[in-house]
Amino acid sequence: MPSGDAETTRMIKREISRRFINAAGLDVKSTHGVVYLRGYIQALRGHDMDLKHELEVIHRILRTKPGIRDVIIDVDIR
Repeated sequence: MPSGDAETTRMIKREISRRFINAAGLDVKSTHGVVYLRGYIQALRGHDMDLKHELEVIHRILRTKPGIRDVIIDVDIR
């Protein structure tokens, strides 16, 4: 993985960690400006939220980041 992709992946993980979701089952990869989110997410214990909306927010935030050309989301909500 080129250093730019590794840096982008770390930035994406930081952004996701700011949300009230359990992303332990989420695989995050970045390749040549394309972000891939695969796996599953859950609400953190004690937080009742619309996880579909949270994914939309994450998608919107990531699309505004420099160097990200596209975001592919293949995530199950549990």
